[in-house]
Amino acid sequence: MSYPFEKIHHICIAVRDMDEKIKYFESIGIGPWTEYPPLTEYTELETPSPEGFFSLRFMQTYIGDMEIQLVQPGEADSPQKRFLDTHGEGVYHIGFVVDDVNKGEQVLKERGLKTLSRGRRPNQSGFNYFDTKKDAGVTLLIRKSSEHK
Repeated sequence: MSYPFEKIHHICIAVRDMDEKIKYFESIGIGPWTEYPPLTEYTELETPSPEGFFSLRFMQTYIGDMEIQLVQPGEADSPQKRFLDTHGEGVYHIGFVVDDVNKGEQVLKERGLKTLSRGRRPNQSGFNYFDTKKDAGVTLLIRKSSEHK
C-alpha cells in the first residue's frame, strides 16, 4: 500500500539566503553543496508560475543516501516563495524516489491526491508536487531522477 512512498530521497528546506545557509551547514559539517541540475531540463511543465519555477535556486548535498536540498525562491511568485512569506524558513517538502513517476502520479491521483505542479524531462524523469500540506503537515513529492539515484 505504501507505493509510491517507499523510499525517501530528499528533504527540501526553503531558505531566504542560500549562501548564508550553506556557510552555516558547512560550518557544522554538512556539505559540500552542488548546484541542482538546470531547471530548463524540464520540457513539460505544469506549474502555477513558470517564471517563479525557473527563478528557483536549488543546492544539494548528500548524507549517505539521503539528499538534502535547499531552495531559495526568486522574486517571481512561486509556492516556495509563498511558503517562506507565510511560514518562514523550514522544510518545504519531502521527496520520494520512484522508478516511474507517471505511474506514481496515477496511483496517487486514484487515492485522491491533487497534483500542485509537475515537470518532465524528455526521458520522462521528473517530479510531481502534491497538495498534502494541510493534511500531512508538509508537501509530498515524487520524482524519478535523471541519474537514477
